[in-house]
Amino acid sequence: MVPRPVAAVVLLYPITEKSEATRIGEYKTDSGLYFVKQTIRNACGTIAIVHALANNEKNITFKDDKYFTKFLKNTANMTADERAEFLQADQDMGLAHDDTAQEGQTKAPPSDSKVNTHFVSFVCKDGGLYQLNGRDEAPVYHGPTSQDTLLEDAAKVVKEFMARDPEELNFTLMALSKA
Repeated sequence: MVPRPVAAVVLLYPITEKSEATRIGEYKTDSGLYFVKQTIRNACGTIAIVHALANNEKNITFKDDKYFTKFLKNTANMTADERAEFLQADQDMGLAHDDTAQEGQTKAPPSDSKVNTHFVSFVCKDGGLYQLNGRDEAPVYHGPTSQDTLLEDAAKVVKEFMARDPEELNFTLMALSKA
């Protein structure tokens, strides 16, 4: 029922002792992916969306005069840590984050509150399935995939997330695809 191809998958999962103790997949520092570290508290949703969009420039047309296009151009040749510093100082992204965080059916928690869930993105790059998590050192490789099988392959990894903490129910999955 999800339109194909899927450009990215975003997962919201609970942060628990079990999820923190067991990493799934392997770090790939040379993946060639756009990766940014998360240094802003409770901005994991924004970071996940940045990862999903920035790693799909071939699949998504960004308008030249829009803020996100400028952000990508300004940070294209930076390291993940430099991108984090740029993002933290970027008032325009902060305003965009604040505006969108207030939309929707659920009120966003204050930025200084302690939350026990976290967003990550899954994307396809050069035939590989990668998890992008701003809390990690680098993108995490999960094996082969394609644009046609990204959703199913990401779902298999999500099942591993769920299996390491079977009592938890707070998992949500979203697909970025063409409507």
